[in-house]
Amino acid sequence: MRVFVTGASGWIGSAVVLELIGAGHQVVGLARSDASAAALAEAGGEVRRGTLDDLDTLRDAAAESDGVIHLAFKHDIAFSGSFEDAADADRRAIDTFGEVLSGSDRPFVIASGTLGLAPGQVATEQDGQASGPVGGHWAAGPAKRLANAHATVALADRGIRSSVVRLPPTVHGDGDHGFMATVVSIAREKGVSGYIGDGANRWPAVHRSDAAHLFRLALESAPAGSTLHAIADQGVPIRAVAEVIGRHLGLPVASVSPDDAAGHFTWLAAFLAMDSPVSSAYTRELLGWQPTGPGLLDDLDKGHYFADPSV
Repeated sequence: MRVFVTGASGWIGSAVVLELIGAGHQVVGLARSDASAAALAEAGGEVRRGTLDDLDTLRDAAAESDGVIHLAFKHDIAFSGSFEDAADADRRAIDTFGEVLSGSDRPFVIASGTLGLAPGQVATEQDGQASGPVGGHWAAGPAKRLANAHATVALADRGIRSSVVRLPPTVHGDGDHGFMATVVSIAREKGVSGYIGDGANRWPAVHRSDAAHLFRLALESAPAGSTLHAIADQGVPIRAVAEVIGRHLGLPVASVSPDDAAGHFTWLAAFLAMDSPVSSAYTRELLGWQPTGPGLLDDLDKGHYFADPSV
């Protein structure tokens, strides 16, 4: 297939591009910078210059493609106080793709998240599917992003083979600069590898290569209206993560009280305190997806997260 990919040069997107090309697909990637365009071209993809706000560009690229994988999200503004604006931009892109693909039975796959789906319980693909306004424990921005996933699933009623791939908070691997790299950076800065409370709260995780493989399977064969979970580790206790980090950095491992968490972990505190184990049993049965990459703790033990940042 000729596949249009937004976020094609990102951490996950660049792996998805290689996965697609390796399987014989042709990739057209959205690139907003010269560096992104060069990276995409080097990987073997065709470059379409533009940004997530260039709706005419998105519309034209989707019209010329056999399927769309939408991975771009304005994380830079989302985590600097404008999550709602990022979610709004995401929704405009989704609506644009929906208009173009309507009635075509072409695949449309987007990325979403798993944090907060069913706090304290093992979330399944059936959780978080309630229609209508999203509220409860959800903040406005994340609630809007969840609503965007609902809108994507609903596109199945308009003749689009839509699916949502929910990602865990850490999609790990060599080169990761996300949540896990931030936790390591905070430990190095504070001189202690911390966890909140008793550290028993759990995070799901997946290796980058396994996530990329699931996006390809979703594009190729996910039924219309599917919600899929890119989850390899169902739930890794944050204390276990802190212990590996402490061992590699030669730092003490210690509890940080919930009252002091915001001061210690800054913006990451609210996420790091969540207990959000997640199952992918339905996804594995539906698509035959079997993760083969290292688990989170094994990946941390490989050492690449602890390379000297000054070198």
